[in-house]
Amino acid sequence: MLLYSILLLVGFLILFKSADQFVIGSVATAKNLDISPMVIGLTVVALGTSAPEIFVAIAASLRGEAELAIGNAIGSNIANVGMVLGITAMIVPLPFKPEVLRNDLPIMIVVTLCAGAALYDLQLTPLDGVLLLSGLVLFLLRIFLESKKSTTDKISSPPKIDELSGFPEMSMPKAALNLVLSLVFLLLSAELLVYSVVAIARLMGVSELIIGLTVIAVGTSLPELVVSVTGAIKGQTDLAVGNIIGSNIFNILTVLAVPCLLAPTQFDSDLLWRDYGVMLGMALIMAVFAYGILSRALITRWEGLLLFLIWCTYLTSLYYTNAGVTA
Repeated sequence: MLLYSILLLVGFLILFKSADQFVIGSVATAKNLDISPMVIGLTVVALGTSAPEIFVAIAASLRGEAELAIGNAIGSNIANVGMVLGITAMIVPLPFKPEVLRNDLPIMIVVTLCAGAALYDLQLTPLDGVLLLSGLVLFLLRIFLESKKSTTDKISSPPKIDELSGFPEMSMPKAALNLVLSLVFLLLSAELLVYSVVAIARLMGVSELIIGLTVIAVGTSLPELVVSVTGAIKGQTDLAVGNIIGSNIFNILTVLAVPCLLAPTQFDSDLLWRDYGVMLGMALIMAVFAYGILSRALITRWEGLLLFLIWCTYLTSLYYTNAGVTA
């Protein structure tokens, strides 16, 4: 157990460092291309911080551990809202710009509902994976068209590149080298992580799904937490909000698509009604807070605390449910 725990820790450390380098290289490339901060948050940073989930899902699926990959996707989205958004809002209240409320947040809700449609028959098939990836293509196309429009209008509204001043400047060749090396280490560390987690789960008598929903989900969501909290503290709440929304969209359209294509599988109804239900419920609560239905159009510190407590309650219920099963 001690050896596997050490391997798990090493895997997480390499995974985080690789993801960090991937984000740095990606943001440097985007800044050189004069892309707006919100677009970077919704695509480049979100994809970069979703890299741990994506590579863990690939490694788990190739090992035939599809439930671990599914739990990672759903658990990470739950953690993004409860842990990442909750903690960030407790530090700095998060306002939502009109364009986010009009476009990006509704897209996240629709994508979450699409995940429910894919899970409803209690199985994931290659067709589900193709449909999810098709949604990803449409989402990226929309972002591309929005970026082109933003570039056209930049004479009257100059891009706020200073909003990304926290990221180091980097030449294009160096950014490309960063991307290649970080991708290699992401894959290797994800394999090490999955190997150690599966071994620990079997020694403890815990299902791979529960491990994916908890340990892996929390661990792979830490990059989102770092990016969002750092951005919010620096006053860049747009980057924090865009990172969370974009990451949740990517988790469903990419991470959940991985087991569909690499390891089609059937699963227990608890994953749909309990875990997906919590993911959908937290997304809807986030929307209620963001649209100001109960108060102002921002997520306050108290609302952030409520999201965090809901997430903690969910984790506690998983613990006692698993304890009851193994007893």
